[in-house]
Amino acid sequence: MIWYQYIACFFSGAFLANVVPHFVSGISGNKFPTPFAKPPGKGLSPATVNMAWALFNLVIGFLLFRTGHVSTDSLLSLVVFFLGIAVLSLWLSAHFQHKDKE
Repeated sequence: MIWYQYIACFFSGAFLANVVPHFVSGISGNKFPTPFAKPPGKGLSPATVNMAWALFNLVIGFLLFRTGHVSTDSLLSLVVFFLGIAVLSLWLSAHFQHKDKE
């Protein structure tokens, strides 16, 4: 694989991990922070904005998944993909830990 495909694998995992909280919040009708809230990433956005953001992340994540050629045939691509999921998930869990207290 070419070096940029590993970068695509990593960011594919990151974008696909970001789908989960926005999709769950949106489909549940709950508000949740998005980059479009005021202040960005801290204020709460309506459920429809969260669904739109989730679907955007899903499309970008899928395109990067295809670009990165993530497959079970390449252990390294899977490791980098899951590393992207882990890094973003851990960062977001720390970032949103106190979202209800503000």
